[in-house]
Amino acid sequence: MTINKLQYITVKQAKLFSKTLVKWYAKNQRIFPWRQTKNPYFIWLSEIILQQTKTQQGLPYYNVFIKKYPTIDKLANASEQEVLKLWQGLGYYSRARNIHYTAKDITKNYNGAFPENYSDLIQLKGIGDYTASAIASICFNKKEAVLDGNVYRVLSRYFGITIPINTSLAKKEFKKLALKLLPNTHFSEYNQAIMDFGATICTPKKTNCSNCNLNETCFALKNNMVEKLPVKKKKNPIKKRYFNYLIILDSTNKTIFTKRESRDIWRNLYQFPLVETLQEINTQKLSKNTKFKALIKDYKIEHLTKINKKLIIHKLSHQHIYASFWLIHINSDLENSIAFNKINHFPTSILIQNFLDFFINSEFLTTFD
Repeated sequence: MTINKLQYITVKQAKLFSKTLVKWYAKNQRIFPWRQTKNPYFIWLSEIILQQTKTQQGLPYYNVFIKKYPTIDKLANASEQEVLKLWQGLGYYSRARNIHYTAKDITKNYNGAFPENYSDLIQLKGIGDYTASAIASICFNKKEAVLDGNVYRVLSRYFGITIPINTSLAKKEFKKLALKLLPNTHFSEYNQAIMDFGATICTPKKTNCSNCNLNETCFALKNNMVEKLPVKKKKNPIKKRYFNYLIILDSTNKTIFTKRESRDIWRNLYQFPLVETLQEINTQKLSKNTKFKALIKDYKIEHLTKINKKLIIHKLSHQHIYASFWLIHINSDLENSIAFNKINHFPTSILIQNFLDFFINSEFLTTFD
C-alpha cells in the first residue's frame, strides 16, 4: 500500500479493525499494576519507564518508584542523585532526569495535577506524542491515538504500509491512520488493545498469525510479507568509543568518583576519572597520554596495572563502549576524594556498576572492604 492509498480505508474497515481489537483485548489483556488505576501520575511513570525497556525489566523499577515516591510531590522533593540511583540499570538516563524535572514542574506550576489535554501534556519535558496521547486517552478519556513500536508494526503489516517507520513522514502518515481507526468510544481500551496485540500476537519475530483475529484480512499475511514489515530506514554505523577508567587509590584507600557533567551519555552519573582514546592502548601509551597526565597531576605513581585483561564491551543503541579499568596506587593523599567503599552510594552507569560487582572480590580490590 502506498502513501496515497491510506485515504481509501473505509469507515467500515476502520470500525471492523478497532472492534475486533477491543473484543480481543477484553479476553486477553495482560494484567499490570498501572492498569488497575486511572491516576495520571502512575500511568505517566509506567509509560516513561517502559520507553526503550521491556515490560519484565521495567516492572520491578515501577514498583520500586511508586513505593519510594507514592505521589508526584514526593518525587519532586527527592534529589536528582537519589532518583538517578533508583533508575540505575534502566539506561537512557535522560528519562530519569526528565521525570524529576517534570515532577517539580507539575508540583510547582500545576498544583500537583496533570494537565488533561494532549496539547498541554506534550509541553511537559520528556513527554512526547506517544506519552501525551496515552495519558490523555487512558486517564481522561480523550480521543487521542497512541503510536509506539507495537502500533507501527500492527498497522504496517495489516494495511501493507511500506513507509520506513523511523522517518518523519511515517510519524505523520501513521498518525493520520491511527486517528482514523479510533472508535467513537472506549479510547483507552482500544489504545491498550493495539499495543498488547503487537506485544503478544503481532510480535517482531515468531509472530502468532495462526491465533490472530485479523489474519483473514491482513495484507502482510496474504502477501507473504510478515517478516518484511515494518520497513526501517538503515541507521548510521555504530560508533566505537574506547574508555579508560582510572581507579586512583591513595594510602588510605580513597579514590576519585565524580559527576559526569558533559552533554553526553550518562550525564550526571558518577564515574572514575576517564581518559577516552581512539583505540585500545597499553600501559606505556596511557602514561604518555596528555589527559592522563593532567588527571594524575604531580602524584607519584607507585603501581599502575590494567585490571581487566580483555576489553569490556558495553553496547548502546548508537555506540559501543570498549572499556578498560586501570588500578593506580599513589604515595600521597588524593584531593577531593572519597572512601572507595562509599562509591556505591552514588548513581553510576551499569557499565561501572557491573565492573564493581564482578571485580569487588578480585585480587585487585580485596583491600577495599
